[in-house]
Amino acid sequence: MEQFNYRKSAEILALSASMTDFTYKKHCHEEYAVGVTLRGIQQYTLDGSFQASHRNGVMLFNPEQLHDGSSYDRAGIDYVMLYIKPALMAEILGKQELRFAAPIVYDRELAQSICNLSHAVQSGADESLGSEMLIQLVSLLSHTEIQTAQRIDNAFVAKAKEMMYFSLDHVLKLDDLAREFNRSKYQFIREFKAHTGTSPYQFFLNCKVEHARQFIEKNKDIYAAVAEFGFTDLTHLNRHFKSVYGITAHEYMLHLQN
Repeated sequence: MEQFNYRKSAEILALSASMTDFTYKKHCHEEYAVGVTLRGIQQYTLDGSFQASHRNGVMLFNPEQLHDGSSYDRAGIDYVMLYIKPALMAEILGKQELRFAAPIVYDRELAQSICNLSHAVQSGADESLGSEMLIQLVSLLSHTEIQTAQRIDNAFVAKAKEMMYFSLDHVLKLDDLAREFNRSKYQFIREFKAHTGTSPYQFFLNCKVEHARQFIEKNKDIYAAVAEFGFTDLTHLNRHFKSVYGITAHEYMLHLQN
């Protein structure tokens, strides 16, 4: 039995989940994602490296880090996850960039802080209380192991992603993208995957689903999301939405309205 309960506050999205046979397909999020494994062993591949989070393991995902996910065995897992926008994280930290180096840590105080905030969001606690709890959490996160070396953004990848973001209402036109960078279609695919760990098509589809989710949060209209982001129909959106979030777009919208 799979259960995925989403609840959104004004600032963050909280997920409380239980899963057995369900498997997340490879995807990434635009937000920071931090969570705690409450029961069982959660296993996933992060940036090509296998990870296993045991009970009380704190999982740390940077924005756009590619990963999948599943339970270790049929006994299943319970976990909570919080999604925090990079701009909000930077605002709380005073524009400092946070980049997690360790994908999993075992820190009781940090785990408790994540669980407390998750419960506050899921129960609809007062927004001011949630904001204070978020500040406390971010403070703890800023003291985890982080990458101090400045990241070097690849201009080719950054430009390619930008072009995809502005074409989310269409199908991916690889020939046009390749031509823009004076490469063949196959050269473009190979270089993009070498830098990001995923194919242009997988990245583009993930972006469509991610932005459809944000559109649904704002407008509470799944059919408009289908049209806005170029999905064939609601079934097409639901299939890809569920592979990333565990529930269909329609179910997700109902969670937000509860």
